[in-house]
Amino acid sequence: MRTRIKICCIASKDEADQAIAAGADALGLVAKMPSGPGPISDAEIAALTTQIPPPIASFLLTAERTAEAIADHVARTGPTVVQIVSHIDPRESAALAARLPKVQRVQVIHVESPEALALMPVYAPHIHAFLLDSGRPNAAIPELGGTGRAHDWKVSTAFVKASPKPVFLAGGLTAGNVGDAIRQIRPFGVDLCSGVRTAGRLDPAKLGAFVAAVRRADGG
Repeated sequence: MRTRIKICCIASKDEADQAIAAGADALGLVAKMPSGPGPISDAEIAALTTQIPPPIASFLLTAERTAEAIADHVARTGPTVVQIVSHIDPRESAALAARLPKVQRVQVIHVESPEALALMPVYAPHIHAFLLDSGRPNAAIPELGGTGRAHDWKVSTAFVKASPKPVFLAGGLTAGNVGDAIRQIRPFGVDLCSGVRTAGRLDPAKLGAFVAAVRRADGG
């Protein structure tokens, strides 16, 4: 199976075009966050979602925590996928599924320990996919993505094997390690922000090298 590629922290139409031309399957648009790189305004996200052509998926990364607030955020910005970056109350996850039955919903799981595996059955009935990342949601200033850190891939491997839903892998991926990650973990897709950027800007050389490394790991 071909590993899907999601390029996150897209900040402009030019960056979107670069990522798509390089082979991205999905683009991440980061809304207001308590910390981390790449946030843009809701107005900028809304403008970009109208310009991202199918079949490329547009992911809204939202830090909202209630079904009502998340649904309102989606309505304002128009993505095809909403990525919920906090470990929200499972009752809100269920309510969101009822509110947004036609929008793909991806739940982020921050892998801080093997206890992350216990969150799988909590969210799986209400979502379309998981995304494993390296945030620290309970830190004094919550980290909800974009850390550039890898987490324990042994936990990620166990999660992917057990998950009833597709799983994206994020957290410290680069052209240098993504091949090993794919071969070990076998995720549905890979996702990164800082690994294809230089001084905060999308780097065409790093982007091309990353996509090439993914395709080599896929056997292409």
